[in-house]
Amino acid sequence: MGTSGITRRAVLAGMGGTIAAIAMTSKALASQKPADPAIEARIQRLLKQMTIEEKFGQLQQLSGNGDTGPGDGQMKEIVDRTRAGRLGSVLNVYGAKSSNDLQRIAVEESRLGIPLLFGFDIIHGFWTTFPIPIAQSASFDPSVAARDAEISSAEGRSNGVHWTFAPMMDVTHDPRWGRIAESGSEDPYLTARFAAAKTAAHQGNDLSAPDRVAACAKHFVAYGGAEGGRDYNTVDVSEARLRNLYLPPFKAAVEAGVATVMASFNTISGVPAHGNHHTMTEILKQQWGFTGFVVSDYNGVQEMVPHHFAEDKADAARLALQAGVDMEMVSTTINDHGPELLASGQISMRRLDDAVARILRLKFELGLFEQPYVDENAAITEPTAEARAAARNAAARCAVLLKNDGGVLPLARSARSVALVGPFADSRDLHGCWSGPGKELPAVTVLEGLRKALPTTRITHVQGVDPLGEDTSGIADAVASAENSEVTVVVVGEPSELSGEANCRSDISLPGAQAELIKAIAATGKPFAVVLVSGRPLVLSDWLEQAPAVLVVWHPGIEGGNAVADVLLGSVNPGGKLPVSFPRSNGQIPVYYNHENTGRPYDPDDEYTSYYLDLPHGPQFPFGHGLSYTTFTTGSPKLDKDRISVQQLKSGDSVRVSVEVTNTGPREGDEVVQIYLHDRAASIVQPVRKLRGFQRVALKPGETQEVQFDLTAEDFGFWTNDPRGEFVVEPGKVDIYAGNSSTATKKATLSIR
Repeated sequence: MGTSGITRRAVLAGMGGTIAAIAMTSKALASQKPADPAIEARIQRLLKQMTIEEKFGQLQQLSGNGDTGPGDGQMKEIVDRTRAGRLGSVLNVYGAKSSNDLQRIAVEESRLGIPLLFGFDIIHGFWTTFPIPIAQSASFDPSVAARDAEISSAEGRSNGVHWTFAPMMDVTHDPRWGRIAESGSEDPYLTARFAAAKTAAHQGNDLSAPDRVAACAKHFVAYGGAEGGRDYNTVDVSEARLRNLYLPPFKAAVEAGVATVMASFNTISGVPAHGNHHTMTEILKQQWGFTGFVVSDYNGVQEMVPHHFAEDKADAARLALQAGVDMEMVSTTINDHGPELLASGQISMRRLDDAVARILRLKFELGLFEQPYVDENAAITEPTAEARAAARNAAARCAVLLKNDGGVLPLARSARSVALVGPFADSRDLHGCWSGPGKELPAVTVLEGLRKALPTTRITHVQGVDPLGEDTSGIADAVASAENSEVTVVVVGEPSELSGEANCRSDISLPGAQAELIKAIAATGKPFAVVLVSGRPLVLSDWLEQAPAVLVVWHPGIEGGNAVADVLLGSVNPGGKLPVSFPRSNGQIPVYYNHENTGRPYDPDDEYTSYYLDLPHGPQFPFGHGLSYTTFTTGSPKLDKDRISVQQLKSGDSVRVSVEVTNTGPREGDEVVQIYLHDRAASIVQPVRKLRGFQRVALKPGETQEVQFDLTAEDFGFWTNDPRGEFVVEPGKVDIYAGNSSTATKKATLSIR
């Protein structure tokens, strides 16, 4: 939105009563739960009883070693600190008996009996592994993430876990980054919707319930912007981009009541996140009114020393506490140096008590003072049939059909023979990164799923190549199997170990000789489909044209093989969409839909515009793309008004967008209607598109449904570069696009005056 010829700020200032800006500088989020007077009184009583050492002890989390109890040698420091009342939390201890044994020391042997808080990384399942988070975003259905959270919370809490380090909501534009597998997407709106849904489902309406856990919004903040897609790397970001791209999912999680927030490993424009007062205190705690606590990431406080931000560990402890870190994970800089910093006046008792109070508050809300133990007889020790069914449904719902030339898919159930080849055809490596204890349980393989679904079909299996190697000697057998079968399914991808933390790749093509296997199968001339197992978008260009059908199933979890069979055979019609763009080459990275235009945007008829000489313009597959076994048409967006004032939006008025979607094909299926905005001119250059609404709709053949979206000031506005936080809505014209991907062309235009 904008005006031309004169400075926009001057225009706004001259509008008198019709101010065209909405300032949101220090208003706390109304959804943050008000303080419970009874809990606050109990906190104050405890604070008066605690020694300095006990207070600093509450700020410390140490790591155990999985399902292990106090008798384990690695637990000695944990036990000693717990008995002395100088430990607040334990990481990586689970199991009803193990947690109870350690909790009993805290409650019955320490001076004040303050219970421990047990934390664990429940990222996409505990026993029951669901698809990885980036896959869940591909469903464009937040209820998928919510169901994962409900099941994993019940499994974890029954095993003594009170606190999960999820959801992760790091928006990223770089698929080389290993942690894209855990992230939400390249888009802040989609990521925010999933972050809020998962937060709410983990925590429920009552944190003390035996099937709920406290959530943790991580990593705060801008971790997904790491330079070069390398983990832990530098992020240089403007205030506007910080607030418009990276912060919205965290704000959504805070609005959903998230109990804790985790600081990120990266620097933010030269200041490490663990020492960043602006993000942790000014934005999170003051402007947003966050009442939970901030936990460091693993050793993150002491790592400010190699960042060359802190002189030594004592300085790191001072900087972290002053910036807003409340609990330190694993490293002990705050505990080691806190008392001397307090005595010398470098940190205040007020700040120390604030951090302790925030941690105690969560322990009270979790009901740990009333019920510190879990029922060992009620512990969930394996996936239930209901949980498996939910995981299977989720995995099928997350699958994305990239192409399907000639209708190779779905496979005909009448097929007498199917060749199943590739390194992931009979692989149990389907759990994905950060799978928790569930990774020790066997995932259903694609071969097992297909054989169960097609009991009378001859299914031959040949691996062909291994996931990482260059040995092509098995390709000949795979080709022979394809030649002797009616149709072939090639299951390729990347192992779980190639994505997740510290698993960044400079080349995100298929590893090893897998592309050679696809080309060899293509050379047979027989029909085939490729199934992609992965933790990120992959570069497919060296074999894509030769493959008639490509189905992305990500790392689908414990029921992956059954879910893949469901989609391949059409029992489930794929309806997922890409939450991240697929690049054409490694050299094109980063490529993402919500970019800003240059002064010379790409023009195929003008060589002096922004493009690569050796690549077609744009991604291989755009954000929001995904096909179906049926077809859909999406109508043009219709607005309930074609003009609105800034003042109306500021007062809470909205614009309703209505879109008709019709199933024009022969099968029942799902379509995702997507709404994008384009601000024609603004005081800060805006993305060429930004997603501001989506809805997944199930339609029978011939059925039409109208989908409606209400757009508000939050959708039309943006944050400026003011470090105090200024959100503005400006007058001008906004194009509103509707369709089934970020390349939608049907639009309506709204005038904001």
